[in-house]
Amino acid sequence: MITFNLPPYTSNEDQYVLEAMRSPKMSGDGPFTQKCQTWFEQKLPCKRALLTPSCTAALEMAAILIDTQAGDEIIMPSYTFVSTANAFVLRGAKIVFVDIRPDTMNIDETKIEAAITNKTKAIVPVHYAGVACEMDSIMDIAQRHNLYVIEDAAQGMMSSYKGKALGTIGHLGAFSFHETKNYTSGGEGGLLIINDEKFKERAEIIREKGTNRSQFFRGMVDKYSWVDIGSSYLLNDISAAYLYGNIEKADEINQNRLNTWQAYYTGLQPLAKAGHIELPTVPCHCQHNAHMFYIKLADIETRRDLIEYLKAQGVMAVFHYIPLHSSVAGKELGVLSGEDAYSTKESARLLRLPIFYGVSCEQIERVVEAVYGFTDKAGSKFECC
Repeated sequence: MITFNLPPYTSNEDQYVLEAMRSPKMSGDGPFTQKCQTWFEQKLPCKRALLTPSCTAALEMAAILIDTQAGDEIIMPSYTFVSTANAFVLRGAKIVFVDIRPDTMNIDETKIEAAITNKTKAIVPVHYAGVACEMDSIMDIAQRHNLYVIEDAAQGMMSSYKGKALGTIGHLGAFSFHETKNYTSGGEGGLLIINDEKFKERAEIIREKGTNRSQFFRGMVDKYSWVDIGSSYLLNDISAAYLYGNIEKADEINQNRLNTWQAYYTGLQPLAKAGHIELPTVPCHCQHNAHMFYIKLADIETRRDLIEYLKAQGVMAVFHYIPLHSSVAGKELGVLSGEDAYSTKESARLLRLPIFYGVSCEQIERVVEAVYGFTDKAGSKFECC
């Protein structure tokens, strides 16, 4: 069976994890945490990069940082993971869902302004598949209406928009290092990116359970105490050690995935031209990171049949989110602004193919040939290498 995903492993993770295990500082903000945060601050760049236990935790911190209150409204796409909404719902906010664009599956920037009311606090664009939302338009809307922008870049590490790294354009950015992402901290992990100087000090306090502990260790205060709300938002150093082994070879991992993505795209293009499937769209001003490769089928029934066919051929393929506005909690805790022209229809057609660091040419060829087999079109001659 060609699995859908394998967590990235390079070569040094074992050594680093063992080193962290033997360190007297295994908890948060140990040596590997500091190495990772320095790497991100230089790579992205930003005012501050803080490792967290998950992207969910990073989004929760962002919700606290912008002082989300009961009754506030937060605009985001309906086609996203539940954590994007939960982080703000936990602070009492109402979620206002907006439809997506059918080309990139990102929030439709032309529908955002109509969703704004006097209760709107922030816009949360989600960079689906590591392809950037139209950030110039979103930032312009936010500036004119005095709103915060929090980028959900869970899938966007190493992607950019007009040369700017995703996560660094809005006021805050959140990334995921879950085992399904391009880079992982050994299962779960996240990162909060701070681009606005005013959030820098408070973010450290919130992350340290509401204490000024970080300032104490830097010698800025003679003792630390409880000064704000917060929670335990520190990633342990063992997980950071695994992550450091990944990001040391970030460019290599990124290029490997891009090569796989391009092989799929080239191999399946004849089927797309013949109208059997649709391929992903990446705008020319966006540099993606090959987080996923998906195809779109005619309808949900065709997708179901293809999943079963691929499984029989030894290929694991999966679909993705169910739009949140149609979920039980989404109906109670949010509202859809405007019509659902594409969120439900396009998500029901989307199928994700296996992609991970180190997938072989033979495996890629098998997947492509299996898709051709489903459509009864000859594809056995395809070679990715």
